[in-house]
Amino acid sequence: MRRRLPPLNSLRAFEAAAHHLSFTKAAAELNVTPAAISHQVKALEELAGTPLFVRLTRALALTDRGRSALPALTEAFDRLAEGAGLLTGGPETDVFTITTAPSFAAKWLVPRLDDFQELNPGLKVRIDAAMDVVDLRREGIDVAIRYGRGDYPGYHADRLFEQEVFPVCSPKLMTGAHPLNGPADLAHHTLLHSGYTTARNPSYSDWRMWLKLAGATDVDWRKGPEFSPETMAVQAALEGHGVALINTSLVSDDLASGKLVRPFKLGIPTGFAYYLVIPDETVTRPVVSAFRTWILDQACS
Repeated sequence: MRRRLPPLNSLRAFEAAAHHLSFTKAAAELNVTPAAISHQVKALEELAGTPLFVRLTRALALTDRGRSALPALTEAFDRLAEGAGLLTGGPETDVFTITTAPSFAAKWLVPRLDDFQELNPGLKVRIDAAMDVVDLRREGIDVAIRYGRGDYPGYHADRLFEQEVFPVCSPKLMTGAHPLNGPADLAHHTLLHSGYTTARNPSYSDWRMWLKLAGATDVDWRKGPEFSPETMAVQAALEGHGVALINTSLVSDDLASGKLVRPFKLGIPTGFAYYLVIPDETVTRPVVSAFRTWILDQACS
């Protein structure tokens, strides 16, 4: 049966404008003029017999009709791109892209990734390690692993694990002239600070908070170097240069191997967790589903 479709250019113009909520940004994406985007959208609205955008003074908003159509159109263009790639045999048709923070990628995801590759030998995995929160749909990224409260409208979110912040150090600091028998003994050791201090991120616990909870108010929480990214603080702790205050996922493997130890049991729950985040319309794609199953199993192990 022949499909009766509106002009493809009009659909592309609407889909781009709807994601950006801007004719100008949509024009830049599609390499045309804003006037061309406006013309194509107007033609589609005439065909639909209803407005798809509310045109405000300096902004756009989707109408109910436009909002309801957008997810299906986005999925359709994603599938069209996949099909075109299969036709042309392009080298990027088998790439699976994950975006996450550099510290999480280095200390948790990458050490486990060989297992996923063995289960999916024909798949090329790309890790986009960046602090910026990117638009998965616009950037063509399959999944994200994000640190937050799990509120991601328009996305499916699976909680991987909650986090707490606690001190870690090399086992050799547990002995010697000033062994770490109690929090007050930190006065004799270098405190290693993460670059994500509460001044930059109010959700992140720092040494001042931990020492106060531990009752070690005589320890100068300001002393010691600050590292960004956090993995540098972990490395300094591994080499015995001091005691780092780090969250769970970044040191779980080093704690399990004995390279690092927790000198004190006290930890501070962050109230946040790591989440696997997937666009609603692609969560059932076979490769996405395979990765989701794998990472949820890894998070529970």
